[in-house]
Parts: sequence; structure tokens; C-alpha cells
Amino acid sequence: MTDITRFTRRAALGVAAMAAATLALPGAAQAEYDFSGQTVEWIIPFGTGGGSDTWARFNAPFLSRHLPGNPTVAVVNEPGGGSTRGTNLFAARAQADGLTILGTSGSTQFPYLLGDPRVRYEYQDWSVVMVGPTGGVAYTSPSTGISSVEEIADLQGQRLTYASQGATSLDLVPMLAFRLLGLDVNYVFGFGGRGDGRLAFERGETNIDYQTSSAFINNVTPLVEEGTAIPLMSWGVLDEEGNPQRDPTFPDLPILEEVYEMVHGEAPSGDLYEAYKAFNTAGFAAQKMVVLPTGASDELVEVYRQAWRDVFADPEYQATVTDALGEYGQVTDAAAEALFRAGTNIGDSVRQMVVDMLQDEYNVRLGD
Repeated sequence: MTDITRFTRRAALGVAAMAAATLALPGAAQAEYDFSGQTVEWIIPFGTGGGSDTWARFNAPFLSRHLPGNPTVAVVNEPGGGSTRGTNLFAARAQADGLTILGTSGSTQFPYLLGDPRVRYEYQDWSVVMVGPTGGVAYTSPSTGISSVEEIADLQGQRLTYASQGATSLDLVPMLAFRLLGLDVNYVFGFGGRGDGRLAFERGETNIDYQTSSAFINNVTPLVEEGTAIPLMSWGVLDEEGNPQRDPTFPDLPILEEVYEMVHGEAPSGDLYEAYKAFNTAGFAAQKMVVLPTGASDELVEVYRQAWRDVFADPEYQATVTDALGEYGQVTDAAAEALFRAGTNIGDSVRQMVVDMLQDEYNVRLGD
């Protein structure tokens, strides 16, 4: 059992015990809401076939099974604007009747955190009912002259090249990490996805890269085994108190905080590190969220959280989720609330520092 799984179960059991000790809210809420014969639209602000679509389509039948009345849960794709289009539509139109929910991703959180003018939604007006984390691993080429992460300081002073989807995509996390470590990285923007970035690495066009956990396991591990990729660090996970910990999928890999101390001899701090933490949480530790719209009642929130508790306890779900979504346990209740807060809040000075960095160094203007 992974640390994340233990975290998930402890959180769920703790909240259940608190509820039982106070009000019998779950039963009352279940009685009030009956979705028999209705359709719940699960808005996914991305196209079909991507990670968010895959995540939602795996979860949807289980959610249908465990909501009162077993409604049809239909995934509705509303792509555009880097996910802001569909999210804006949800914010403007969704009624608080339980028949419309939204699935967000790091690509939805990032424009919000950056103050992108395309954003017409406010996370703090919504109620989170589930959060799904993921992870990622950074690696480099042996052509840099290093053979392990212990030699990462030798990357300083070298000109490194990275194939990027864009400075406001999830690639912002490795950009901030490499900057913290003092690495000189040339970002080549415009790649269609992380898969394209990996292929550029394999062709020798770049010499530093990152992949999400599943892509690293499936596509980069063979490169590690043949000696053409050197793992550097994972992005880690958060514990119950929000502290960074090693990723249970990659327990032998250090996280950025450990590597920073290895290079600089002290723990990271300051606005740049605060920015890294904020975007790492929004992009990975709290990457995917299920939220209810503005005005959702406490009873409706409890209905959905109870449904997710039942999903997580479903034997069929437990038997299939790892193959479908990886090792990272999805969470509800207090655990989801903590990740939601961490992934949707950033200090004004930290935000402005990142916005200025994107504009001054990469000619990126938000909303363009």
C-alpha cells in the first residue's frame, strides 16, 4: 500500500468519523437528492483522448454507480483556450442542482494562478469533491557528462536544451525547478506534447526533459536501462500537512528540495521556491479536480463526497484503477480540501514575479 493510499484512507475514515459524531448528514443528503432517470454532465475542458478525458471516462461509470438513483454520467468535452473556454462556460451556466460538474487539470489551474485575462472563473466560489494527483520525473542525457543525480552540480555552466509545449503549460514546473538549481536551459517552444519532447530527446536534439509518471515508466525507463537517460529527480507528493515528500512511485529518486540542498548546501526558500511549490502543487499534487458550481449546498457536496468514498471502496474500482490511472490515489473530504487550497492559491508577489519572468525572458504575454 502506498503512502498516498494510506493518506486517502485515513482522510476518508477521519471525516466519516467526524460526521458520525455530529450529524447524520450523509443519510439526510442521500434522501434529499435522487438523480434517477437523469443525466449528470461532467464537463471536461479538453478534447477527447487526452489525460483528463481518459481520467474522467474511467471514473464516470463508477460515479454513476454510486450517486443516488444511478444517473447517467456523461463526459462532455468543451476544449479551447487552453481549457479556459469550457471552464468559463461552466462558471457562467452551471446550476447548483448536482447535474453539472467540472473536471479541471493543471492546465486549468495555471491560467487562474497567473491571472490570465481569459479566465472568467473563480475557484474559491466552487466546492471540491475529489482531487486526483499525479507525478513527474526530470532526466538528462549522459552527453552532459554526468552519470547520476549526485553529479547534478556539473550541469551548471552547461547550455542545456529542453523541448517545451509552452511556458504557461505544465512545463512551467520544470522551468522553475531548473531555474532554482541555477541551470542554463534553452527552451524550444511549440512542441505538441511531452511525447514529442521525449522523441526530440531520443534524437539527441535536446539533453534535458521531464515526463509524467506513467510516460516515464513506459517510455523513459527503457532509455535509463540502456544508459541513454539519467534520472535526476521527481516532483514528489505532499503529505497530510502539505509537506513535500518523495514520490512513492519513485522512492529512490530525490525531490527538488533534496537536490537543491545537494547543490546549494541549504534548503530552498524565497519567492522563486514559493512559485515552484504553488505550480508544482497545481500541476501535479492536485492536478485533477472535480468541483461543484457556485451555490452548491452542503447537502449536495456531501452527496458527491459520499459517492466518491463509495467509488474508492468499490472492489472493481480498486482492481482496475492502478492500471488505468497509475499509483496515485484519488482523494475526497479533508485531503481534497487541503490539496484544493494548496493548488489554487498563490501570493501576489510570487504571481507577479512569474508573470514578469515569462514576459521579460520568454516574451510570453498572458492571453495572447
